[in-house]
Amino acid sequence: MEVAKNFVLKITRSEELKYIKDLADYVDGKIIGNNEFFSIDGFTGKFTFLNEAHTGDIVIRHWINAVGVEMAFNKNIACLITQTPKDGAIELAERLNFPLIITDKIELANAYALAHTIGKYSPGSTNIIITGTNGKSTTSHLIYHILNNAGYHVLTNTDSESEFNTLIDPMVSKLVYDEVSKNGDLDYLVIEVSEVQGWLNNLMKSHAALMSEAISPQVGVITNVAMDHIGLVNSIDDVFEEIKAVPKAIGDGITILNHDDELVRSLEVQNPFYTSMSKIDDENAVYFDGEDIVYRNNSILSIDELPFKGNHFIQNILSAIGACISLNIDMDDIVEGVKTYKALNRRFAKLNDAPLIYDDFAHNPDGIKATISETLKLLPQNQKLQLVCAIRGSRGVEINQLNADALVESMTGNINVYLSSSNDVVNESNFVKPKEREVFFNTLNKNNIEFTHFDNLNDCLLEVYKKADKKDIILLIGAQGMDPAKSLLDNII
Repeated sequence: MEVAKNFVLKITRSEELKYIKDLADYVDGKIIGNNEFFSIDGFTGKFTFLNEAHTGDIVIRHWINAVGVEMAFNKNIACLITQTPKDGAIELAERLNFPLIITDKIELANAYALAHTIGKYSPGSTNIIITGTNGKSTTSHLIYHILNNAGYHVLTNTDSESEFNTLIDPMVSKLVYDEVSKNGDLDYLVIEVSEVQGWLNNLMKSHAALMSEAISPQVGVITNVAMDHIGLVNSIDDVFEEIKAVPKAIGDGITILNHDDELVRSLEVQNPFYTSMSKIDDENAVYFDGEDIVYRNNSILSIDELPFKGNHFIQNILSAIGACISLNIDMDDIVEGVKTYKALNRRFAKLNDAPLIYDDFAHNPDGIKATISETLKLLPQNQKLQLVCAIRGSRGVEINQLNADALVESMTGNINVYLSSSNDVVNESNFVKPKEREVFFNTLNKNNIEFTHFDNLNDCLLEVYKKADKKDIILLIGAQGMDPAKSLLDNII
């Protein structure tokens, strides 16, 4: 698969963007209205959002209407870039003689914004990208923590409050601009890149490779290849097609590969560094032997020193260590960074002690099976795992079918299942549709698995907490429908 347009190769990262025609050419766009930047001093160098824009900034929005065009005009920004003009946007831009660039691929605009911003404001930083289906956020944040703890100035787009990893808006460009403007030059830039991206069942082909090329990483991490984003992709082969072009974007940098994943292992990579959950005979590898993390025949961390003991978290730790070794970070700093790491929000976060309540972002089949498996290892004998799963709203029947199948595959006799549609806490774009709910019900019923369903998450959590024994474990899993669980439990416990 060829990276779309190879457009980043067309520009010099440090060059000034003086002419709107050049920008339109870079993003395959058509200019409506003024064919010069609107502000008198041209483009400031900052890509941002409309509500935060100032004179001379460029705003990128997936869609814009006439109200948005008028706001941009009044703010005196340099220009707007959009893929979907609607409700009089074109007509008003022409009447106001305001520059509006329309592109069929908004990802080109955001990739250009990334390349331009990094080239202009962080040309000396060492850049790391992390992609794959599972484990991106924890791996990214752990790399960030190791580097930050070692005293480097580092920025990541993944933090405990939010994950700006889609790269279909100018958030990362804005973050880089703001951080450098406020705190000076960056040593490292750690960017999580979604392996599959799009909306309304329209796949952005080559998204991961395009964004990786824009970032120009010296080190890349590929965690695994698994199913998620059903509708955008419909098979493992589709996911692999999106990921396999990433090593080309990394080029002669070092690519951290999960050796235990057959598809990841098959990727064509110039300079691989492997990670594994079993011994691997390769000088450029770090592995876990069941008791210790080992690098070049030396134990660097014992299992008792790790912040998490679950296999899927250890895989993330291995990826982060491999990346930092590839960056030539001092081993003592790597070890200290791992030891002092605290979990991201909703990454197997412990919310209560009696009963134990763990909250995890598991929202696709692999994540669900891994999280349930690791939780069962912690369950005392003769106790119950109270499993609370938020159905994925407005994500389609297919992903909910696969998630229900993952629950079935994970079931043991000591698990009680609760489902929530979370109507009380989700917005319209995350509302569970009848067919999504039905596929969950039908799959569990077909496999003779008893469950209790609640329309509202608060009612579900209240019931589970009331019925759970103090020695049980309550496990909360799911994406948007489970995000508010912690705040709700604060009022229940």
